[in-house]
Amino acid sequence: MGFLTGKKGIIFGIANKNSIAWGIAQAMAAQGAELALTYQNEGFLKRVQPLAEELGAEMVLPCDVTDDGQVDEVFKELESRWGGLDVLVHSLAFAPKEELRGSYMESTTRDGFMTAHDISSWSLTRLAQGAHPLMKDREDAAILTLSYLGAERTFPHYNVMGVAKASLEASVRYLAASMGPEGVRVNAVSAGPIKTLAASGIGDMRTILQHNEERAPLRRNTTIEEVGNTAAFLASPLASGITGEVLHVDSGYHSIAM
Repeated sequence: MGFLTGKKGIIFGIANKNSIAWGIAQAMAAQGAELALTYQNEGFLKRVQPLAEELGAEMVLPCDVTDDGQVDEVFKELESRWGGLDVLVHSLAFAPKEELRGSYMESTTRDGFMTAHDISSWSLTRLAQGAHPLMKDREDAAILTLSYLGAERTFPHYNVMGVAKASLEASVRYLAASMGPEGVRVNAVSAGPIKTLAASGIGDMRTILQHNEERAPLRRNTTIEEVGNTAAFLASPLASGITGEVLHVDSGYHSIAM
């Protein structure tokens, strides 16, 4: 038996086997969690369905988080099939690629700013609102999201995504305060740079990965397995006293200045 045995969780944001969300799904499944997955559109379903089968996940649900109707349908289905929810993982982020080139001042547009915040930040609160009736008064329910050090410090080309991630981290604290009285914990993992589909849109990503590997205290980059194990811990009773936290899993890079 694993430390998530008996827990029911849903994971938003798996794109392929390189996704951080996939590392989280594997770790949670290994610890006994029963999982449901979502996909954005039919193109992603072709990628997600085989992964769901590998995990033994019986529910694979459509959910474009910009569509409130689809969000509502996801939670209706979870209520119908499970009756409640113990874990929600939010691994969603997007900004138009042209916003992730050059300097923040030159590249940022109103539409790009709004899009980045809608999908990367607001969606966490929207999903928490939908999950709330299914999670309240459960024994140690947990919501998790993924952030990056660019929320705290400037990184080349991260631009509007860094601003959206800062908003996301603030949302973690406010949601933790709002949902804590009903036993729901809300935390974030600030992962180091990892070569994922989402990260491929950031300018000079290869340079960022090389710099992190050379400078981080552990002298290596972080893996999706390491992030997954941390997320599984945060979702479990082992972390029952942790909420409103942003936990760095980045080989120690966040701790250095020079």
